[in-house]
Amino acid sequence: MITCRHKKRYTDAHKVSLFFLYKIIFVLSFFLMPVITLTTEWRPDDIYNGIIKGKLCSLCPGASIIDNAYSIPPFNISHASFVVRNTFLNYPPGSIHIICVHSEAGKDEEYLAIRSKGHYFIGTDNGIFFLILNADPDEIVRIDRTESKDELDLYAKAAADICSGKKLSQLGKPLDKISERLPIRATIDKDIIIGSIIFIDSYGNAISNITREIFYRVFTGKEFRILIQSNKNFTDHISESYNDAPVGELLARFNTLDLLEISINGENVSELLSLDVGSTIRIDNINKEVQSDQLF
Repeated sequence: MITCRHKKRYTDAHKVSLFFLYKIIFVLSFFLMPVITLTTEWRPDDIYNGIIKGKLCSLCPGASIIDNAYSIPPFNISHASFVVRNTFLNYPPGSIHIICVHSEAGKDEEYLAIRSKGHYFIGTDNGIFFLILNADPDEIVRIDRTESKDELDLYAKAAADICSGKKLSQLGKPLDKISERLPIRATIDKDIIIGSIIFIDSYGNAISNITREIFYRVFTGKEFRILIQSNKNFTDHISESYNDAPVGELLARFNTLDLLEISINGENVSELLSLDVGSTIRIDNINKEVQSDQLF
């Protein structure tokens, strides 16, 4: 027979057990919720943000919808691909990455859903997927457009289908290849490396396509000079951090992506030196004669 005291203890223990059970379920549901990222060329206050997020919330209740990046320069798939390529692996496996940059399909372009490296990507086959992955994905499908022609409808529906556990082959017609668009790579000519700026961050730091591996392959044990846009802007030193150089001084360092980055400590180097995506970086032997008023 359970006395009132024992009954109270039983009830309290039962409440504690339920509390921890609910907590475990909550934590597990958090980790099991699908993650959907958005990389767009829209402003934060643009109507299209509300449209696609509203569709995703309706079709994928419980999904975690994250702005991976917005305000990408319009139609600039090189910029967008750089952002997605260097961010998507930080998200959990199985995440869905929707890319809305130059997203309206042209005459010979298709809307695709693809799977690669344990992640899903949804967007337009305008070359951006190849720039992100630099290879053909594990699986590619052309999204069926019979129910809608609007890319936001198609993207949200495709993401919802993936969230619900559907196979990619159920979303449309399987394809063998994606459109290729080759990235601009640094070139090596004997003891000279010629690269270019491929991204400018929020601080104005100019990130180049010259990798740490390429640099040290050519200049290990050698003196060098890094020239930026013209022969009058150069440094002959690789810094470990921004503060290695005095405030206002030009510096070069390898960032977390192992890419050569040009900066000025405490200043916006892109504004001061009029750098933009495509500006030239040249690294050569320090013993070569410098004419400070001459362009490359």
